[in-house]
Amino acid sequence: MSPPSQAPTHGAHVVLAVKDPLQAKSRLAGVFAAEHRAQLTLAMLTDTIAAARRSAEVAAVHVVTRDSAVAEEAARRGAGVIADPPTEGLNAALEHAANTVGARWVVALQPDLAALRPGELTAALVAAREGGHRCFTADRHGSGTTLLSSREGALQPLFGTDSAARHAHSGGLALRGTWPGLRCDVDTLADLAEALLLGVGPATGAVLGAVGTPATVVEQTGGVVLLRTDDGSVLRSLDAAALLGGWRQLSPGQRLRAYRDSADQVVLLTSAAVTAPG
Repeated sequence: MSPPSQAPTHGAHVVLAVKDPLQAKSRLAGVFAAEHRAQLTLAMLTDTIAAARRSAEVAAVHVVTRDSAVAEEAARRGAGVIADPPTEGLNAALEHAANTVGARWVVALQPDLAALRPGELTAALVAAREGGHRCFTADRHGSGTTLLSSREGALQPLFGTDSAARHAHSGGLALRGTWPGLRCDVDTLADLAEALLLGVGPATGAVLGAVGTPATVVEQTGGVVLLRTDDGSVLRSLDAAALLGGWRQLSPGQRLRAYRDSADQVVLLTSAAVTAPG
């Protein structure tokens, strides 16, 4: 294990688990090739680590993984690296990380919180510190879990389908703060669109900027958006792609970024510029 990041020793030890980036984010496969999904996975991890390390409530950040690229990126970003044991599953990896760290306060955090603000995490951890032995935050859908906190006891991670209900049924206290960036882990195209509306971190923004196609709005009429790319090509997009990106009305000359699926259909229109969270 590499040395963890340095911060106040009384705070939370955050653990993040990352498996094989090339197999990650399978629900984005229709839009992103495997290599781009791997890049996106590493970028979101980078931004999540950065936000966590800037939280006043965090003592150290640790990443548990068997992937060398993930381990190198985590160490470069100031996180400790824990070797993932040869067992299957996210929960086993997180339990192993918690036991390895051996801290009084351990917090499991999803590694794909691209729009996480340090202040959000700080507020959630203050609420967790005051709320009881074991607390969690549900994702923006209310069914998943983005943060699980345990003080003076076993972490008992139950991530997976309906994890919010399972954490509640196992005695965890649901934290009620708004914290949109903390609740927005990225698994689907809709999740990614929401994260972009909130403003993603610089590493995620760089990857998405390289994958999306810059374009200018020509017109929007009859449920179709007509765009012209910088090389002069014409793209046609249904209004649904604009709505997913948060646009109800587009204006001629407006600069956007278009994301296309494997059939070359525009599925998401976002702002041309990505605002990093502060």
